[in-house]
Amino acid sequence: MKIAFFDTKPYDREAFEKYGKEYNIKFKYFETKLNEDTVDLAQGYDGVCAFVNDTVNEAVIDRMAQMGVKVLALRCAGFNNVDMKYAFGKIHVLRVPAYSPYAVAEHTMALLLTSIRRIHKAYIRTKDFNFSLSGLTGFDLYGKTVGVIGTGRIGRVFIDICRGFGMKVLAYDKFPAAGLDNGDTIRYVELNELFEKSDIISLHCPLTEDTHHIINGDALDVCKRGVVILNTSRGALVDAEALLAGIKSRKVGAACLDVYEEESDFFFEDFSGHIMEDDTLARLISMPNVIVTSHQAFLTQEALENIAETTVKNIVGFFETGQCPNELCYRCGTAEDCRDGKCF
Repeated sequence: MKIAFFDTKPYDREAFEKYGKEYNIKFKYFETKLNEDTVDLAQGYDGVCAFVNDTVNEAVIDRMAQMGVKVLALRCAGFNNVDMKYAFGKIHVLRVPAYSPYAVAEHTMALLLTSIRRIHKAYIRTKDFNFSLSGLTGFDLYGKTVGVIGTGRIGRVFIDICRGFGMKVLAYDKFPAAGLDNGDTIRYVELNELFEKSDIISLHCPLTEDTHHIINGDALDVCKRGVVILNTSRGALVDAEALLAGIKSRKVGAACLDVYEEESDFFFEDFSGHIMEDDTLARLISMPNVIVTSHQAFLTQEALENIAETTVKNIVGFFETGQCPNELCYRCGTAEDCRDGKCF
């Protein structure tokens, strides 16, 4: 079978070629992102493989269906870039629900430690043989309270890491994980309490209507002065303008962002020789207490292997049996929960 692979990067190919050969799938790699202007490149292919910043809207879905593309295989967990309601009954959407929660959780802690211990500033200084310690004072994580919004696989791994540092955890999730709350060092609380009492807030939830701009001006007003905001999930969880205002007012002590609401126009590409046209992103990056990485939290060898293997097995499983446990269904969640055993 033939699969059109969009938004290809050099690090994608090795693992996908390995599993493609093993399962007799031929990938055609396109560097361009999937959108209305590029979808015709999928003509003659059985399926499309897409990533987080590809656009799968009504026009793209209709065109894929017209061309006979049967399956959209997302090589990621998030699917907010897909119009799932419109896709229902037109094309099957598969995803990778988990690849390496450790990769994302560890990157989150790496960002936090880099920020609060000023490691990025020290690195630049010592490159110039400047060994002054002025302005590099940080703070201990031990005894601090971290608010974790979203306690799925990644959130729980991040909580384990934080507990290793001796931190107290306040957690929030619409669907609490059984057995996580011990009534002492890890407690589920309402959002307002989490905002009020957390020294650090880390986001590990999906982007939905309920979580869109969950960190906004009102939320930051409730937070402690000097709160640290971490986001390695989805950019639109944070209102970037509100965050910028919070940084300028000194309400936010630091921000560590691996994602950004308008990242699809910039992330994964080299703009070092260009003028940054997004004023908000430019101002955030210019702040001395902000660290931005370009959606790289997932980028470990283990995660890339897991993503490729799961994506390929999703495709093979679907074409062999007509079903896949990692299929998404707008009507009833995943194919595992589908009332009819099939999404359509």
